Amino acid sequence: MKKLLSFVLAMVMILSVASFASADEIKELHTYETQSREIETWNVLMSQKAVDNNVMVNLVDGLLTNNNKGELIPAAAKEWYSEDGGATWTFKLNEGMKWVDQNGTVKADVKASDWVTAMEWVVNFSKNNGTNTSMPFQMVKGAKEYYEYTKELAAAEGEEAAKALTADGKFAEMVGVKAEDDLTLVYTATYPMSYFPTVCTYTSFYPLSPELIAEIGVDGYKAAEPATIWYTGPYIIESFTAGNEKVFKQNPEYFYANDTEGHKRFERVIIKMIESQDAAYQLFQTGELDHATLSPSNLNIISNNPSNEFYKNLVEARPTKYSYQIHFNFDKLFEDGTADENWNKAVANEAFRQLFYYGLDLTQYLRTINAINPLACVNYAYSANNVAGKSDGTDYAAMVVAAQGLSYASDTYMRYDADKAAALKAQAKEELTAAGVTFPVSIDYYIAGGDQTQLDRANALKQTISDYFGDDFAVLNINTYVSSIAKEVAALHKASIYINGWGADFGDPINFLSQETYGEDSAYYTVTYSFANNATDENLIAVYKEFTDLTNAAHAITDDDDARYDAFAKAEAYFLEHALCVPIYYDVQWELTCINDYTRVYSPYGSQTYRYVNWETNDQIYTSEDYAAFAAAQ
Repeated sequence: MKKLLSFVLAMVMILSVASFASADEIKELHTYETQSREIETWNVLMSQKAVDNNVMVNLVDGLLTNNNKGELIPAAAKEWYSEDGGATWTFKLNEGMKWVDQNGTVKADVKASDWVTAMEWVVNFSKNNGTNTSMPFQMVKGAKEYYEYTKELAAAEGEEAAKALTADGKFAEMVGVKAEDDLTLVYTATYPMSYFPTVCTYTSFYPLSPELIAEIGVDGYKAAEPATIWYTGPYIIESFTAGNEKVFKQNPEYFYANDTEGHKRFERVIIKMIESQDAAYQLFQTGELDHATLSPSNLNIISNNPSNEFYKNLVEARPTKYSYQIHFNFDKLFEDGTADENWNKAVANEAFRQLFYYGLDLTQYLRTINAINPLACVNYAYSANNVAGKSDGTDYAAMVVAAQGLSYASDTYMRYDADKAAALKAQAKEELTAAGVTFPVSIDYYIAGGDQTQLDRANALKQTISDYFGDDFAVLNINTYVSSIAKEVAALHKASIYINGWGADFGDPINFLSQETYGEDSAYYTVTYSFANNATDENLIAVYKEFTDLTNAAHAITDDDDARYDAFAKAEAYFLEHALCVPIYYDVQWELTCINDYTRVYSPYGSQTYRYVNWETNDQIYTSEDYAAFAAAQ
C-alpha cells in the first residue's frame, strides 16, 4: 500500500510539473491587503503589528531570516555562535552591506554599531514609547534597567534629555550589546538561552544607522516615511498611496542581489489595498491579482460546482503562524469617555467569562474561516503550534491542550460542555444580578466598515452567542471603524471584546504569556487591549497576579528547557481555565493562487513570512494536484 501511495504521489508530481512547466514565472507580483490592514508606521523598531512588519522586513535586513522550512539562515549576519552555553551570542556580519535612500543612493556602510544604536532606541522610554520592549527586556542584560533609567530621566529632566541619549555613555555601561568591530556584534543574554538567535528574525532586533538619526533627528525617525528612511533589504518603496497601493522595487545595492537561487526577487511587488476577500476574488478573476483567499460564499460557489472554471484550482493554504483569541476589555468606556459599568462588572465575573470558554460551540464561526474543513482551524491553546517543544518531541501547545483535558483529534468542538455551561450561566446570572448588572449584557464588537468577510464572521459570532446564551442574557452589537482599530477603538477603550491574532516572535512560550501579565509596561495585550491594570475587582486582580507569578516562575527556569515548558504549560492552563482570554482559531483558509506557498518563508515565529524573496510562482493558476505535490515534497 505504501509503495502504491508513493507511486501515486510521484505521478501526481510528474503530472503537476507537466501542467505548468510551459508557463512563466511572475516578474511583477500583484498581491493585496484589506484596507483595515494598512501600514501604521514606517519605523521598523516601533511596531509590534504584522501589518507593519509584513512591509518593513522587505526594506531592512535583520541579522537572520528563515527559509521555507522555518530554519534559521543568514541575512545581515553570515554566521552566529555562542561559546559559553548561550550566555553570550556573537554575530559576524557580511562585509560590504550598504544603507541606501529611497532613490537607491548609498548613504552609509552597514556596521555592527547599527544594532547597538537600534537597541538603545528600542529601550529608550522617550524614543520608542515603550513599544517592542518585551523581547529586549527578557533577553538582553540591562535592557529593562536602562528603560527605567530613561523613564526616570524623562520624568525628572524632560523628554528631550532622554531623547538626547545615544548608544555611548550610560547605555554602553548598562546594556549587554556591543560592537567589537565594524562586523562583529555581541549580545549578553539575561540568562543562558538556547533560543536567543530565533529573536534575531524579529524587528525589535533590527538595525538603525546613527547617521540616519543625525540626518532626520529623533522626532523625524519617530515619524518615518518612505522618503526619509534608509534601506538595506531586498526592496525599496517606489511609491505609496495610503489606503490604495504600495509598490516595491528592487534595491540596487542589496547584498544578495546576485544570489538568484537563495534570494531571488521580483522586479516589482504591487500591494493593492482592497475592501474585502470578495474584492480580491473579483480582481483575481480579471487577472489583476496573483492570488486570492476565498470568502466562505465564494468557496462554496466554487467547491459545490465541478463545472466551475476554478474547481480544480482550489487549494487549502498552509496555516499561518498566528493563534487567534477573544480578548476581553476590563475597562470599557462609552463614546463620551464614561465607564461602561455594566460590562466592566460582568466581565470581571469569572463565571461570565467562562461561559465564553465552555458555553459556546464555535464550529459555525469556524466555517466562516474554512467552510470545507472548519475543525482544521480549531484552537484550544493561547500559544501557537510548533513554537517550542520538549526533548521527547511533544509540542508545547499540545501540552497546554492536554492540560485542559482536550484533544484536536475530534470531529466535534471539544471545549463546549452543555452541563457546565448551564451551571455557569445560572451562577453568573445570580452573582451579576446581586452586583447590580442588568440583562441582557451588551457586548460591543468592532469590525472594519465595508469588509464583508469581517461582517460575515461577526454575524456568525452574534448568532452563536444568541443561540447558546440567549438574547435575554447577552447580545453582541456589531459596530464599525474606518481604518484603524488600534486608534479608533482600542485606544479609546470602546470595545467589549476583540478577536486578535498573536504570532510568536521567537521560539519560546514566554513571548505569548508575557503579553498578558499584570502590572508590566511591556505586556502588549494588557496595556493596549484588556486594560487589566485598570481593573478594580479584587478577585480578578488576584487571578491576574497569580497568573503573572506562575509565568515569571516559569521564565526563571533557565537550566532545563523541559522543566521550563512544563511550568509555562501550567501557567497557560491557569490563564485559560480562568478565561482571561478565549482561544478561538488558527487561520487555515482556501485560496486560488499562482504562488507556491511551500516556497515562502514558513516559520512558527518571527516576522519573516512576507519577505518577497525566493518565491516560486507561475503565471498559470496552480491546481489542487500541484499543491498535493508541493505538500508531499516537504
